[in-house]
Amino acid sequence: MLPRRKIFQEEHQIFRESVRRFFAKEMLPNLKSWDEAGIVDRDFWEKAGAAGLLCPDIPEEYGGPGGDFRYNAVVDEEMGYAGTAAPGFAVHSDICARYILEYGSEDLKKEWLPRMVSGEIISAIAMTEPGTGSDLQAVKATAIRDGNHYVLNGQKTFITNGQNADLIIVVAKTNPEEGAHGVSLILVESNREGFTRGRNLKKIGQKGSDTSELFFSDVRVPLTNCLGEENQGFVYLMQQLPQERLAIAIGAVASSQKAFDITVDYVKERKAFGRPIFGFQNTRFKLAEMRAELAVGWAYVDQCLEQHLEKKLDVEGAAIAKLWLTEMQGRIVDQCLQLHGGYGYMEEYPISKMFVDARVQRIYGGTSEIMKELISKFI
Repeated sequence: MLPRRKIFQEEHQIFRESVRRFFAKEMLPNLKSWDEAGIVDRDFWEKAGAAGLLCPDIPEEYGGPGGDFRYNAVVDEEMGYAGTAAPGFAVHSDICARYILEYGSEDLKKEWLPRMVSGEIISAIAMTEPGTGSDLQAVKATAIRDGNHYVLNGQKTFITNGQNADLIIVVAKTNPEEGAHGVSLILVESNREGFTRGRNLKKIGQKGSDTSELFFSDVRVPLTNCLGEENQGFVYLMQQLPQERLAIAIGAVASSQKAFDITVDYVKERKAFGRPIFGFQNTRFKLAEMRAELAVGWAYVDQCLEQHLEKKLDVEGAAIAKLWLTEMQGRIVDQCLQLHGGYGYMEEYPISKMFVDARVQRIYGGTSEIMKELISKFI
């Protein structure tokens, strides 16, 4: 089970129980069908909204519950411990909603946030391009002024929630000559003329999460759809990436805990050479190493959570969390699969899905190599 920690108060624990019950009833029975379809049913989003799971830290004045980020963390942890990342809640609640809340005009906040809280509107953020991954300064999509509109052109790929999204935050150049100083964040509604969705991309893991190509051909959006100031988008991205990376780290440690727990159960039941696999010293030592890593991982996540609540989590701290916890997840799920033996390679065993789902954690949100580059700048 997930450890009970001092960072959470009683109201967070009560919320956790409701999240766990909701996932058990509405999510776990549907995971197989979502994986097969490559997408999560929209009515699940609406049910999640009605249950208070979406955007829990959005203030009441914009239709939200008005909680703190610990409520978001609870949802992220329970999702990770459930062994899935199919519903793209983290992108919707931890990333997109935060950009709109922090930088959107009052009109934009009042128009979109209540419907994001309810699940009526599903959101995505379009950063990555076919030729541009972690290097956001090099995006080629453009949003050029034409009267009181931007004309948006370009393409994006690997976009989580891309097939379901009604509202997309697009990272584009409003001043292409200025590099990072010419980047803006533009809200694009999916019913705009000139916007099209490409393929729902086939992945080796996280198959139930729709991941798409998006195309923009002379898409006209009003200037008022710009989040914050024009050409300040790169600054905003740098300000918000710590929360995104913390959310990924939270999911990573929760998923690692789940892998460990189911493996402990397995090795105590499975027998080899006349005794449980747990009876072998190698098994116990491997599990001891994992238990120690998890204890340290949870402690660092809680440290980062506390800093984030105090608005003190910086780029370095978030990068360390993302790097360490996702790399730890990779080690733990690999060792857990090994302890399952041949059965670990079979799809019917949950550890096999957790193994392939975990691999992308070291890539999205900034690769491990990019995290090392960021951390090295503070040495």
